[in-house]
Amino acid sequence: MDAALKALAEPRRREILRLVWSEERGATDIASHFRVTRSAISQHLGVLREAGLVTERREGTHRYYRADRAEMARLRDFLDRYWTGGLEQLRDAAEAAQREKGRS
Repeated sequence: MDAALKALAEPRRREILRLVWSEERGATDIASHFRVTRSAISQHLGVLREAGLVTERREGTHRYYRADRAEMARLRDFLDRYWTGGLEQLRDAAEAAQREKGRS
């Protein structure tokens, strides 16, 4: 999970995920959407692949990428649980503070 969160911290990687969310795209096509070198995009794709957020299919010398929706769903589930737990703790703290205020 840590690798996925670190991968998503970079804005270009999030944009790459948007590009490959609904369709498989070749590395050259993906790189054409950015003003950085193809090598830089290749590194970003490698990070996303290692984090399990995209799948890679090779056809000859070409590489095609697609978002791994199952892994993205697991990530979303983790974040939902994390967020919900944090909100519950905040609620409990606010309620405890309110009770203390009422006792004063």
